[in-house]
Amino acid sequence: MNYKSANKAADNIRILSAAMVEKANSGHPGGAMGGADFINILFSEFLNYDPNDRNWAFRDRFFLDPGHMSPMLYSQLALTGTFNLDDLKNFRQWGSVTPGHPERDTSRGIENTSGPLGQGHTMAVGAAIAERFLVARFGEWMAHKTYTFISDGGVQEEISQGSGRIAGHLGLSNLIMFYDSNDIQLSTDTNVVTSEDTAKKYEAWNWHVVTIDGNNAEEIRQAIKNAQLETDKPSLIIGKTIMGKGAITESGESFERKCATHGQPLGNAGASFAKTIENLGGNSENPFVIFPEVEELYKDAHATKLAYVKEHNATQAKWEKENPELAKKLTSFLNGEVPNIDYSAIVQKENNATRNASATVLGELAKNVDNMIVASADLANSDKTDGFLKNTTELKKGDFSGKFLQAGVAELTLAAICNGIVAHGGLIAACGTFFVFSDYMKPAVRMSALMELPVKYIWTHDAFRVGEDGPTHQPVEQEAQIRLMEELHNHSGNPSLLALRPADVHEGTVAWQMAMENTKTPTALILSRQNIVDLPVTSGTKYESALKAKKGAYVVQDVQNPDIILVANGSEVATLVDGAKILREEKGLKIKIVSIISEGLFRTQSKEYQNEVLPISIPTLGLTAGLPSTLRGAVGPLGKSIGLSHFGHSAPYNVLDEKFGYTPQNVVNQVEQYLKEL
Repeated sequence: MNYKSANKAADNIRILSAAMVEKANSGHPGGAMGGADFINILFSEFLNYDPNDRNWAFRDRFFLDPGHMSPMLYSQLALTGTFNLDDLKNFRQWGSVTPGHPERDTSRGIENTSGPLGQGHTMAVGAAIAERFLVARFGEWMAHKTYTFISDGGVQEEISQGSGRIAGHLGLSNLIMFYDSNDIQLSTDTNVVTSEDTAKKYEAWNWHVVTIDGNNAEEIRQAIKNAQLETDKPSLIIGKTIMGKGAITESGESFERKCATHGQPLGNAGASFAKTIENLGGNSENPFVIFPEVEELYKDAHATKLAYVKEHNATQAKWEKENPELAKKLTSFLNGEVPNIDYSAIVQKENNATRNASATVLGELAKNVDNMIVASADLANSDKTDGFLKNTTELKKGDFSGKFLQAGVAELTLAAICNGIVAHGGLIAACGTFFVFSDYMKPAVRMSALMELPVKYIWTHDAFRVGEDGPTHQPVEQEAQIRLMEELHNHSGNPSLLALRPADVHEGTVAWQMAMENTKTPTALILSRQNIVDLPVTSGTKYESALKAKKGAYVVQDVQNPDIILVANGSEVATLVDGAKILREEKGLKIKIVSIISEGLFRTQSKEYQNEVLPISIPTLGLTAGLPSTLRGAVGPLGKSIGLSHFGHSAPYNVLDEKFGYTPQNVVNQVEQYLKEL
């Protein structure tokens, strides 16, 4: 490609980006104009994809971190044909396919939803891990690169510490990151907020680092070529770019390198939109144009890419013929098929902690699910993800034959990496930590929900019964926060997350079964540290009884015309069972007990089933170890929810149970008081 055509294409991206923001009267033109040179060279000369099928499994991936630079990405993708000019004209408008920040749409070339800075390039680390995992099992013939684009904000967000460290430690040489270093932030120059040496920081993390003129096509081209040749380290290309490149005022003076162009239309910032478009070679009266020479450039680029795809497909066909069993396995991975596990055959130790029940299931999954990565934030022996690790090995630099990722103490990074693993395709990802540290992970959990990625979150130490560790480690409000995600619906119209807090080890088995069968949304498994007495069963096996949890809630103990319904999830269900025994024997009350592992799932059942399990006409008392609001929806308008309205304290968990009222006798007291209040 010659310099003239490359620069013309980059200017075309600048014009379209500026025009999108100007027309919408909203957006971020400056960064898009500065980054146009890199993204054009990448897409036209290096990024391998199938122009006829953007979901092609063996494509290179491009993850955008600064989602506010969406005009750049949309404009670039318009040059490749997945967006049309009308799409660009409708930027940020109701019902358009070009929202203010990109939302995952792989058929159009968008690999990740981006917006919260730092997560995009961390997802890219996950995708690079997924690629190395698959190559380790099926061969280098399927190797591909993961590219990502970050800005100053992505570098500054704390998540970059974890993703940079992990990528360097694992030697992800298939990861190439461009840092759009234009020295301008949204509200200030970059030197006002930082003086760090970014290159040295990434070099310390074992990255290959080079600094270039980020608006020079040849320097970009050479930097990518060198990065592609790297076999030991991930690569960081620091591109010194010009914010608002090409922007001028009405009088023709340069309006480049201005903070004002970061977050508002050029005309509002002080530049002349019309003069800028003309300066870049466009027509200000009709800026939404793809230049003929740029169309020709991408026509030629696509011919080259199609030839690459054809050659790759031939290599794949030869490999499949020589390796029919492996080919069958790869197809099952890529199709997202869930392995057939006989969960009924899993033997759980009676009256055990649900974190231990999870470990037992994870051991079976490790043996039977070949495309699953489990990870932990330095807590494998406490969150019991070591049940998986004991049956595999850790991912290591140069050796991705294992299936366990030791992420270190980096919960948010870990969650975002798992999003990237799943977004890549072909793999299942689960990650564990203490439930109280879900607070660190929520930004990435929200992205899992928004992108509809079925990441499995394993959260143990589910309540104040962490005990001696004290209030910093004792979750109280966390369950209520996570269950709000069950109320929040995704763009497909479904609850955005499935939250499961099993009431005993058998519900623990079923909870994992539900998590593995849930391929549409993320799942949260909220598990106990302490042992829980198994729930009573009137017929069938304990596993068969626990299968009723697949409807979100079910009746544990029933009676005709109950005086009161007691409802809970997790370990509180067993407390209700013990309290109900006293109420029946000493007070003559008729008690119905309901286990509600997921109210969000329960509310998707038929109205008939909901009314059968929790009829609103019968007094209902809920018991939760979290905020009372956790069960207010379940107990209904006549009901009462009992929980904690304060932080925990440091003491043995059985002492806390007594002090906080989580005893069978207090269940009796609360029921008597509640019935008096009616």
